[in-house]
Amino acid sequence: MEKTKVAIVGLGTVGSGVARLLLDHGDRTARHAGRALWLEKAVVRDLARPRDCDLPDGILTDQLDEVLDNSDIKVVAQLIGGLEPARTVMLKLLESGKDVVTANKALLAEHGPELFDRARGLGRCIAFEAAVAGGIPIITNVSQCFSANQIHSIQGILNGTSNFIVSQMDELSWSYDEALAAAQALGYAEADPTMDVDGTDAAQKLAILAHLAFGARIRWSEIPRQGIDSLDSTDMQFASELGYRIKLIAHARLAAAGLELSVAPTLIRAGQPLAEVRRNYNAISVVGDAVGDIFFHGQGAGQMPTASAVVADMIDTAVGRAPITFRTLELWSSRESPVQILPDKDLPGRYYMRFQVYDKPGVMAKVTSILGDHHVSIASIIQHEPELDAGDNLVQLVIMTHEAPEGAASRAVSKIEQLDVVSGTAVRMRVMEAPRSK
Repeated sequence: MEKTKVAIVGLGTVGSGVARLLLDHGDRTARHAGRALWLEKAVVRDLARPRDCDLPDGILTDQLDEVLDNSDIKVVAQLIGGLEPARTVMLKLLESGKDVVTANKALLAEHGPELFDRARGLGRCIAFEAAVAGGIPIITNVSQCFSANQIHSIQGILNGTSNFIVSQMDELSWSYDEALAAAQALGYAEADPTMDVDGTDAAQKLAILAHLAFGARIRWSEIPRQGIDSLDSTDMQFASELGYRIKLIAHARLAAAGLELSVAPTLIRAGQPLAEVRRNYNAISVVGDAVGDIFFHGQGAGQMPTASAVVADMIDTAVGRAPITFRTLELWSSRESPVQILPDKDLPGRYYMRFQVYDKPGVMAKVTSILGDHHVSIASIIQHEPELDAGDNLVQLVIMTHEAPEGAASRAVSKIEQLDVVSGTAVRMRVMEAPRSK
């Protein structure tokens, strides 16, 4: 059988999974590729470090040049995390005549235009299915399978760490700190979980999906985002009482005025598919004008789900499908963005608002008057009686609004926080309606 020599750069968790698939299931990959994907080299920084895979003699090396200088190696899985040296290594691979497969969403979100322009100029390709949602084939579906559609919206849970934390807070009434500790103990969260819990990871993935679906050219850092690191179990309880669950949602919707983009904790009606996604799973809802509502659900991270997507890209690259797609799509090209990104203040939405107020006459009138002044209409209100042993006479006031611009809701909440009958900082979260076809 014809043989295509491949290499791996970076043999961490995902890289080890890729090596295992190539070495242990070569017959499977050969059947799908029509040729053997022959693992020629695996480049690492530390040769002495233990590996989660058994490699035949002669494959492991700490010299990148053994890949760069080998013209027989055609496809390289570049699986280094972070921005550097990942960016420099990818450029070197492209310049040495290799097609590259990557799972590094941060690299693409930050340096996509540079890397893709360079690949095009060299007649090479970059495949990146594993960069978003791990084993869920969302990149291929959005960029190719839905090409007959105008996509209207993409709404998803794109970070498994955050979803595990909010699921535990919801189901077990844990605090954020308790849920985070459990996520770290199980290996779902890093020792420093900042990029997962502050919305950065989800924003980087959303920037890639928005480019594929809408042609939007936006830096991930420009996407309005709010993480789950300040989430309070009190809001989980009120959401449940109202018939909702809270999830960290990456949101992109094509409106008449432009493209809405955001990442934020969001209330979703219980029973809706996204509301029922548990633990460390990812899920994505896509609405197209022809296909209607489509829902993807599965492992968004982890060794073998991500390795599955990487090897699939290696097969597509080796047989020539990925290069054709890469040339056709012109991803991150110099073409002007066909859509306008709406400013954060103009994004419409319904809102959940929680205020801690003093239990005295006239409080409700003051709060609702400010909302009315900012044209924020109230859908429902919850105010429980104060606890018998509450010495501070404070109660929770929860308001669900009708749709209003982000800017108006934000200004109203800021004004309410200044009232002498309100204590502390208010909580405001978006409320997501069920996706609908046009």
